[in-house]
Amino acid sequence: MPRQDDGKRSRKKHGGRPARLPRPVYEKELGRLQEQLVVMQEWVRSTGARLVVVFEGRDAAGKGGAIKRVTEFLNPRVARIVALPAPTERQRTQWYFQRYAEQLPAAGEMVLFDRSWYNRAGVERVMGFCTEEEHARFLRQCPVFERLLIEDGILLRKYWFSVGDEEQERRFQSRLEDPVRRWKLSPMDLESRVRWEAYSRAKDEMFAHTDTPESPWYVVDADDKRRARVNMIAHLLSSVPYHEVELPELSLPPRPEPTGYRRPPRETQTYVPDHAASLERAAEEGA
Repeated sequence: MPRQDDGKRSRKKHGGRPARLPRPVYEKELGRLQEQLVVMQEWVRSTGARLVVVFEGRDAAGKGGAIKRVTEFLNPRVARIVALPAPTERQRTQWYFQRYAEQLPAAGEMVLFDRSWYNRAGVERVMGFCTEEEHARFLRQCPVFERLLIEDGILLRKYWFSVGDEEQERRFQSRLEDPVRRWKLSPMDLESRVRWEAYSRAKDEMFAHTDTPESPWYVVDADDKRRARVNMIAHLLSSVPYHEVELPELSLPPRPEPTGYRRPPRETQTYVPDHAASLERAAEEGA
């Protein structure tokens, strides 16, 4: 029997994969949800709210794709993605949460963590990048850290993207064969295939300590990326007490009368080559 990330199963069709949400249904609902995300963004900006959204899950579970759909039409000055690299030598000597705390939002900002402080409970735990003592300390401190954020008024939402091992393997294979996505597959990702059960145990232990009433985990069934994206965004919108903010009326001012300005001659500037024209000629010659 194929292993499942959290023991839950989606609706299946032939071959064991979940039934994909039809593209027309997905695109229509995604568009509606993205409009509401813009409304929520304006509420965050105008009210000075602070929103933190944590995206966690197995490699190739679809976190990055979901983040892209959330932020696609948002103002990057309001909605910021944080995907931190491995800590520096100096950061390794700091309090573990310190470099993440530096990324928290100010008033009127949203921060989306593409992996977060939960690295310590996942990859660091499984790969031996932290000691048993450091891991135990994290599990004790993390609920306190998150409680402090919430008590200070930060809206914290945590999503775990759950993917089965067969679907993960299919996505890994797809990345291996796709030159524009090959960079997404690292030696660490491949090692996660060997340590599937170790990651499962680490995730279960993490949930046991950090799935708290004030800061719960929300599990996203991610075997179908389309379903995962609309489900996650719809839940985020339903969990934030935003409302539509009245925006000022805008209208284009009339163009002023010309005053004699003339553009410099085209030959005085360096233009990029017209690559598109070469494509057109090649198409005409091949027709």
